[in-house]
Amino acid sequence: MAPAAPTARVTDSTKYLIKRAQAALHAELGAALRRHGVTVAQYAVLTVLDEEPGLSNADLARRAFVTPQTMNQVLRELEGKRWVTRRAHPDHGRIRQADLTAEGRAVLRACHRAAGAIEERMLAPLSARDRRELDAALRACIDALA
Repeated sequence: MAPAAPTARVTDSTKYLIKRAQAALHAELGAALRRHGVTVAQYAVLTVLDEEPGLSNADLARRAFVTPQTMNQVLRELEGKRWVTRRAHPDHGRIRQADLTAEGRAVLRACHRAAGAIEERMLAPLSARDRRELDAALRACIDALA
């Protein structure tokens, strides 16, 4: 009789490894961004607004992976810091569109430098080819679950 196959450990599974990588990245980003007075959620919003100015609260919440209620709080904090302004949508009076201020862009540039250094440190063990393959594999995983 052949020996029983060893039980696969959950901690060796791809899903667990992805979660560990995400948690480690989030912790590193959080620490680096705090030095600039920014949270990870605020960094996500600033980044999205830099790429897509004028988004609504609901659109920002979807892109930053938070609830609309959380996004409302994040936007109020960013407005208080004068990094974001909001204005009424021209066709829908109840919708407010958000935009970065010059100060918000300056903070975002500093945060991008900090985040880029963390990403580079995380990917340093990988060759350029490995990095391309990792990106492609992650995109395929995302598409498979979308």
